[in-house]
Order: sequence, then structure tokens, then C-alpha cells
Amino acid sequence: MSWFQAAGQSLSALLQLPLFRLGETIISPGFLLQLLVYTVLVYLGSQQTKRFLQHHLLGRLGIDQGNRSTIAGLISYSGGALLFVVLLQSAGFNLNSLAVLAGALGVGVGLGLQSITKNVVGGLNLLLEHKLRVGDFIEFDGLTGHVVEIALRSAVIRTLDGAHVIVPNSDLVEKRVINWHYNGLAARLHIRLSVAYNSDPLLVTEALLDAAYSEPMVLDEPAPTALLTGMGERGLEFDLRVWVNGYEREWDIRSALNYAIEYKLRQRGIEIPVPQRDLWLRNPEGGAVAGLGDRAELRPVKTAQRSVPIDPKLTLLQEALRRVSYFTNLSDLELRRTIECGYRQRLKPGEVLFREDDPGNAFYIVLSGSVHVFVAAIDKHLTDLGAGDFFGELALMLDIPRTATVRANEETLLFAINRRGFTQLLRDDPAIADEIIRELSVRQEELSDRQTELRVKGLITADEDDANPVQWVRKRIERLFDLVL
Repeated sequence: MSWFQAAGQSLSALLQLPLFRLGETIISPGFLLQLLVYTVLVYLGSQQTKRFLQHHLLGRLGIDQGNRSTIAGLISYSGGALLFVVLLQSAGFNLNSLAVLAGALGVGVGLGLQSITKNVVGGLNLLLEHKLRVGDFIEFDGLTGHVVEIALRSAVIRTLDGAHVIVPNSDLVEKRVINWHYNGLAARLHIRLSVAYNSDPLLVTEALLDAAYSEPMVLDEPAPTALLTGMGERGLEFDLRVWVNGYEREWDIRSALNYAIEYKLRQRGIEIPVPQRDLWLRNPEGGAVAGLGDRAELRPVKTAQRSVPIDPKLTLLQEALRRVSYFTNLSDLELRRTIECGYRQRLKPGEVLFREDDPGNAFYIVLSGSVHVFVAAIDKHLTDLGAGDFFGELALMLDIPRTATVRANEETLLFAINRRGFTQLLRDDPAIADEIIRELSVRQEELSDRQTELRVKGLITADEDDANPVQWVRKRIERLFDLVL
């Protein structure tokens, strides 16, 4: 026991050993250790406080994300600094001693820590001025992305490619920053195009506006406008100007509008001019031309356009979707949206896609190969499905369990639309939901059987249930996909 006491006394003496004096305060190893512990505790406490305020308390108070980050940062940083000062005083440190330290290290801080001090001041400016907030979509110094964090020294920007870039706060304060969310989410896009000179400008304007209003991502207010901006070398030049909610989706919206514009122009027989080039050849037969002396003959030769045959495989998916009863009457634009909401899935021979009682979370079309559909519980073969056949749509639309098992007979390629893609499809174009309900109405007996099964399992809510199976389907789709039909 005496050995432990001796060791404890030696350790205590070592910790109290004076190293140097800072003003009236004696600095010892024990004081430095205490200072280190206080620093770690204050840092961890500040981070936890910031997280709690930002993700819990301030969110419940209805404060938006950008302001939550600012308020949480200011409270946690100022509270941490105050707590650290209190802990220093409780440890016996005389704050007047800091004047001595500041005088001794003033030059070093001014030169060596100039960049850090500059970034910290820049961070405080960002937090206080609200010019940039967490969640804002910005363009800065060649970067495009969302602000995901603003700290005292630096900010973190997440690019559209998923990379996180750490930017010093001083750069964000001093350089030019385009903030697309500064005063709202709305932003204007320009879609410029040329049409043939023999086109009716009013008809072109109608087609462009029709395309704009058919795209769900385009805002009705401010209204889209189509301007005839000039007569160029290729044809009449138009500029379609639309307002969208969220500039970060610029390329998705541009693609959707380009599809819509091409479709609307094609419907009206309006041509988009192809660049024409004249190729001049110098007397290709090598002979002299009378009357031209030594000059070679120049004559225009039109460049021929190569005819490219259409690969029938490229239209397989579109034709397969057309054969699905729910999609038969969809326009080309609605089919495009359907295709964009799905994905390809490849199965190896013998691979099971899903089993009985699995969640109905996707709808499938067989593009190539074949699948075997059977009930494993009773070893009953139902059918084999090949290219162009579809299955699984009812389980997806009504959120009910699978009633059979599906296994690949061979190497099989499927086109699938999962619940997330199907939800996006119906929200972008609720008319598709009406078409689906219309098609399901001819299968009332099957719908009634499924409705009875769900009643027995208690999977139908009281406000959704209805004696008419078709009305029940409508209510269920509205509830599952958050629609108003």
C-alpha cells in the first residue's frame, strides 16, 4: 500500500512542478493537462449542442434549414467560448495574463495565423449576414453544388457529381458567388432553337408553349414565353423562356423540354433545319476550261446525307410498353417519362426474381429471355413469360404481397419500374393514374378477390374501403402515391 502512496505522491509532485510563469499564473504539467481536458470537453460539447439545435430543437420550431445552421453555429461557438473562459477561471487562471501572451505573440499571430484569422472572420460574416446558407445551390469558381455545411474556418460544397469540396470562408466572402436560392428557388431557363424558314411563326410559338406547359417541372407563374429573336443562316430563331423551381435540375429539365419540343414540332410538321454545306472542287477531271485561262473551274457539289438504317432493337422497349394495356393510349412524351422512371435488370439462368409473399415493390416487362411463374408452396406451374410480356403491376399499384414466384429460365433482361419511379411517374402525370384505373376497372372480379384478402389481413384502412372495387382502387392509389385524382 505504501508503494502506491509513494507513486501517487510522486505523480502529484510531478503534475504540480512549475514550468513557467504567465503573468500571475504558474503553469504546471497538471494545469496543462487540465487545460487539454477542458478544451476537449468544450469542443465535444459545442459539437453536440450544434447537432442537437440544428437537427432537433430548431427544426421543431419551424426554422428553415439554412437559418438552423446559422443559429446553431452561433449559439454553440459563443457558448463554447464562454464556457471555456469560465473553466479557465475556475482552474485559477488569471485572464489578465493573456495580455502578456498577446503582447509576446502578437507578431506571430499577425503573420503566421493571418490566413486562419481571415477565414474565421469570413465564417462569422457568412453566419451573420445570411448571404449563403446551408442548402443553397451556388456556382463558385468553377464549382456548382449545394452548400452542406458552413463552419468557422471553411464551408463544404457538395457538387452535382457527389464530390464534397472544402472551400475557405475567405474565398466565399471575397470572390463572386452565384446563389440560385438567395431569394427563392425559381430560376429562368432559355431553350434556343431554329426552325425552317417556311414555318408559320405562330404555329411554332404554339408548339413551344404547348411543350412548356406539358412539362410538370415548368412553373405556370411566371408564365413561359416564346420569342422570335431573329432570322439566322439556318432559319427562324426562337427562344423559349421558362421558369423552374430548382436550378440544380437544369439538365434534367432541359432534356425533358427538348424531348417535348421535338415531339410537338413533329406533330405539327415543323422542320428543324439541317446545316447545309457547299463543297467546291477544282476541275475534278483535270482539264482546262475554255475562257478561264490558267484558272481552274470551280463548281458546287452538295454533300449527300447518309441514310442510317433504324435498328429494330432500339424500339423494343417502346413497343413493349405499348403492349401493356395500361400504357397503350399514352403519348410519346408520356412513354418517355415512363422509360425514364425505370431501369434494366438482368437475371442469370435459374435466378429467382421474387417469391410468394414478398413485397410488391416493382413492375416488370420482359425484354429478352423468359421467366417461369409458379406457386412454390404447392409446386404449381402457372405460366412462362417471354419477350414483350409483363407482370407484377397489380402488386406494385396496390401495395400487396406477391402471389407467385418468378424464376429466370435463361439469361433474361427485364425493364423494371420500382415504387420510387412509379410514384414519380404518377406525380408528374396524374393522367396516367386515371388510365391505369380505367384499365383495372375491367378486372373487377380479381380486384374484389384482392380486396377481400387485404380485409382479412387488416391491410385496408376504414377511410379507404369501399363496396365498389374500382372506387377502392382509386382511393388506395391516391393514398399510396399521395395523389388527388
